[in-house]
Amino acid sequence: MSAAPRILLVGAGSMGSLHARVIAQSPSTTLARIVDGREEAGRPLADRYGAEWAPELGDLSDVDAVVIAASTEAHYDLAVTVLEHDRPLLIEKPVADGLAKTLEIIDRSASRGIPMTCGLLERFNPAVVTARALVDDPKFITATRHSPYAPRIRTGVSWDLLVHDVDLASTMLGGEPTAVRGVLGHFHPLSAPGAEDVAEAVLSFDGGRVAHVSASRVGQRKIRSMSIHDLDKLIEVDLLRRDVTVYRHVSDQPANAEGRGYRQQTVIEIPELMSAQEPLAAQLEHFVKLMEGSVDADAERRSLIPAHSIVETLKNAAG
Repeated sequence: MSAAPRILLVGAGSMGSLHARVIAQSPSTTLARIVDGREEAGRPLADRYGAEWAPELGDLSDVDAVVIAASTEAHYDLAVTVLEHDRPLLIEKPVADGLAKTLEIIDRSASRGIPMTCGLLERFNPAVVTARALVDDPKFITATRHSPYAPRIRTGVSWDLLVHDVDLASTMLGGEPTAVRGVLGHFHPLSAPGAEDVAEAVLSFDGGRVAHVSASRVGQRKIRSMSIHDLDKLIEVDLLRRDVTVYRHVSDQPANAEGRGYRQQTVIEIPELMSAQEPLAAQLEHFVKLMEGSVDADAERRSLIPAHSIVETLKNAAG
């Protein structure tokens, strides 16, 4: 593409507002229009970034691509419409409210030859990018994603929170797991019927690799952490603070001559991050490359399936 692609953004909520800022500030894109049925939300956001506002999707002939940051329940219909207009699509996670709908959207994208991706944003977290470069042969991953209660999340924590970490675990440990086990907790009085407040999952992969992933929206503080275990090192990632620490165990011995106590020698490395780019900006840059054809569109589509499949399997088995 010679000129910066004109992007239409659907959704002026909290996530949509972030997308609007990043699209408008990027030298690689132009924020052309914001679509939101609530004029009191959509028009001020559009005005802030010099874009148009519209209450409905309408004609797409004057835009080059679409970013969907609407409610999950609206994703399927919006995505189908966008793909029918042959416009590249970046859609917030999950792609749709259910695996069958998600696979249908991915299949439509493939059959029409239109690139698409999903807002699995932690892929672009500088700490995650750095950790991936340090991992050699991961065997075991633990991830914790806990938050205070947010009643605006209608789908439960599996689609809202857990999906990020099962995506990271599956890409590091081998794609689709051989088994998914777990439990869901439903107990907050303000939660919608069927929307879980806690999700715990254990994923088994070929070669005995294991991931244990925990998500909760009844925590009293925000936690975003991941531990990646190679045989010879531990990589700890704080996704919130965006830092990485590497531990290599050297030796252990009694703390004193009488054998009382314990002393361990561990080499600690604090690597410099490979990037300082905001994840949302890095994701947008990736989307532009996908549109340009410098990122493999088929591989991108395939990469979206494991996380959605894992969450669906967990909800069906533990729900």
